[in-house]
Amino acid sequence: MSLSPNRLGRAIIPSLCVLLGLFGISFSPAKDRPARVNLFPRLQAGHTLAYQISYHRDKHVKTDSRVIVATPDNSDNVDVNALLRLEILGVQTQGDRAVIRARAKFEDPDSDSHDKVPNLQPSAGQPQKQGPNRKVVEFTIFPDGHIDRVSGLDAFLPEQQQVWQEWASRFLLAAGFRDHRAHLAQKWQSEEAERSSSPIAGLRWMRESTYVRDEPCHGMPLTMQGGLAPSDAEPETCAVILTTAVLKQGSSAKNTTPEDFRLHNLRTTGNARGANRIITYISLRTGLLVRATEEATQQMTVTVAKADGSNRVHYDVTATSRSEVVMVSEPARNNP
Repeated sequence: MSLSPNRLGRAIIPSLCVLLGLFGISFSPAKDRPARVNLFPRLQAGHTLAYQISYHRDKHVKTDSRVIVATPDNSDNVDVNALLRLEILGVQTQGDRAVIRARAKFEDPDSDSHDKVPNLQPSAGQPQKQGPNRKVVEFTIFPDGHIDRVSGLDAFLPEQQQVWQEWASRFLLAAGFRDHRAHLAQKWQSEEAERSSSPIAGLRWMRESTYVRDEPCHGMPLTMQGGLAPSDAEPETCAVILTTAVLKQGSSAKNTTPEDFRLHNLRTTGNARGANRIITYISLRTGLLVRATEEATQQMTVTVAKADGSNRVHYDVTATSRSEVVMVSEPARNNP
């Protein structure tokens, strides 16, 4: 019995469907595949943004030594609330990302720090420092999500520098992911050396971020008094990124001496650990940070001594911090 090409084709197609079913192979339309989104900030020259940033830190240091007189518990508490205004100076598009030049300044910062900053008067011949609202930091954001060419940051108070760094880390969290486009349930791992000075060498943060879901979000209106008010604006959709980080110690607890301590003929021993949790909301429409919260804890037990083991000083340090970054809109002003 012979089969015509048409009859042969009709016979083969059902057989192929059966075989594909047996092997668990299935085809789905492209629209059913996970949608990929661009989470890099999409900005234009002349754009202005504003963020309300709050940062709180509690730090306790207990000192034990036979060679110095130290308080049993030295507390260092910082509370900062600030409005950061961002102005986009220039944008050079590179594919679906860009090189962005920007300027930021604080407006009406409200800082209550128990580390009082002395009101130093400049010596004769030194220029008078600018007021807080005249200080600006200029910087460039690159397509891989890192910030460079930072100028003016040193003119800010230490608390303001901390707040700016908190904002920058949250603003560019997703922009630093290797994949230019992300999809739901995607994970990213990264590793970064601890940047602050420490008597323990080899500290690194191990981070994992997950695109957990999409959900409605919106910025918050800023009241005339500088607070946040409930928003009645139509919400947009945000990607929700959950980031967890663990502080790992690469040095042995028996010898944790950093190079700068070694150069001063000192030796350190001890251990450190830490963890933090960040939830970030990024607009799918603009790639801009809408809101982020972070909670962090760190503990350190370290002994500092001379290289021969004499003059030992033991420190127990515990620190907790929390921060929030919220995109805000200007308050409505009534015309006279």
